[in-house]
Parts: sequence; C-alpha cells; structure tokens
Amino acid sequence: MPKLNAKELRISKPTAEEVQNLKRNPIYLVLDKIIDTYNIGSLFRLADATAVEKMYLCGEMEYPPSSRIHKAAVGTENWVPWTTTSSALQVVRELKSKNVQIIAVEQHPKSIAYSLLASALRFPCAIVVGNETDGIDTKVLKEADVIVELPMLGINKSFNVWGSAAVIVYKVLESLPNEVTN
Repeated sequence: MPKLNAKELRISKPTAEEVQNLKRNPIYLVLDKIIDTYNIGSLFRLADATAVEKMYLCGEMEYPPSSRIHKAAVGTENWVPWTTTSSALQVVRELKSKNVQIIAVEQHPKSIAYSLLASALRFPCAIVVGNETDGIDTKVLKEADVIVELPMLGINKSFNVWGSAAVIVYKVLESLPNEVTN
C-alpha cells in the first residue's frame, strides 16, 4: 500500500481488511487514563509510524471518534487497531497471561535508564504510558516486568507522555530483527 500524506490520511476510510493486512510489529501500546486529546492523537500517530500490533485506551479518557483526537492523529486512528477498556490493569494482566512483557514508562525507584532497556527486553512487549498528572496506576506498575525512565537533565521533572512513548517505542524497535522492521 502506498504511503498517505496528512491530507489523504485525514479523509481516508480504510476497510477492516486493509487495516488487518498491514504488517505489524510485536509491540502493544497501553494508554492508562491519558487526559489530553493531543497526546492521544499523537500516540495514534506513533502507533501507526511504528506499526504496533494494537493500542489499548484504558480508563476514563476520550476515545475516537473525536474531532480533537482526529486533528492530532491526522486520521491514523482509522489505521491502527485499537480498543477501549475500563482498566489498564485488566489489559496488562491479560497481556501477561499471553507471555507479553510489560514495560512501564515512569519515574519510579525501581526504574532503569532507557539506555539499558535492550538488555531487559523480550518480544512481544507492551509499553504502558500513564496519565499526565498522576502517571501510571500503582497496581499496574506492580505488574510491570520492567519500569523504564528517561533522564531529565533540565529543570523540568517530566517529559510529555507521547514524547516519552516515542523514545521508548523507537528504542524497542532497535532490538527487533531487521526483517521485522524493514
């Protein structure tokens, strides 16, 4: 399938078969109560750009169809497999039962530096990102196989949720065999 530009994506209406036939990577993206629709839309763009297997939108948050999400997602919400659920904890437990490694992106006493992630990584994996104010639910963090954080070298204590997710997803992609990502 040819690549679509932003204008084409905004008006695209793919069939279920077209979405299903896109090549995917063994990576899941779990959103735990993300508040900002710009972040949600940007996470859809990230999920499309990195060909994640599926995105889970968990808890109280806005879901597509939403004009605000669509604006940031530029239509990628139509191309990324996604579902909603009431609980990130439920999703994490379900994925763990299928032998999916859970990677939480959070500042935490048990976190490792993102530069060390490759040595702790296995596939398939799920990357969990949390609420912009409260972070990832503590029950979800207890279920995580790995907690990873980005260094914050300036005055700001945290990084934008979609930006953090992007750094980690691309770090994970570096560890995939070349035949998977090409």
